[in-house]
Amino acid sequence: MRLQPTLFVLAAAITLPLPALASETDLTIVDAYVRMVPPGTPNTAAFMTIVNNGTSDRKLIKAESPLARRGELHTHLNDQGMMRMRQVAEIEIKAATQTELKPGGYHVMLLDLQQPLREGETVPLTLRFDDNSTKLLDAPVKKPQTVMKTENPPEHGAMKH
Repeated sequence: MRLQPTLFVLAAAITLPLPALASETDLTIVDAYVRMVPPGTPNTAAFMTIVNNGTSDRKLIKAESPLARRGELHTHLNDQGMMRMRQVAEIEIKAATQTELKPGGYHVMLLDLQQPLREGETVPLTLRFDDNSTKLLDAPVKKPQTVMKTENPPEHGAMKH
């Protein structure tokens, strides 16, 4: 007896747990990058936006890279007027929303870098979620921005001398 290819694919899909089927399309990672740091600096951070197009809340529970001995999830908290970085167990991504990992907020710390990072190179990252699904990405290394961008820079004539 010869099975039709569509029946075989359908049978394989039925045996997979439902969250595994949904997770591949529900989460999208956009604008990922790793902050370039001076040579000899042992740690850096990765930033991105995680978009949840699904109907269930999700959680990022782990991040790792072969270029760092350890990856940790972090946030910044105001502790009596001082901003302090703290490790967190998870980062929630609510259904039908997006969560931004950005400087001064949630981010991925890459600790004990195994090699210097150069602008334009990419850093492989593996993100693991609460349903045991993973997202693999190559995040470009970028210099940190030191000057804030403005939508409409003032014209020279508007400046007072």
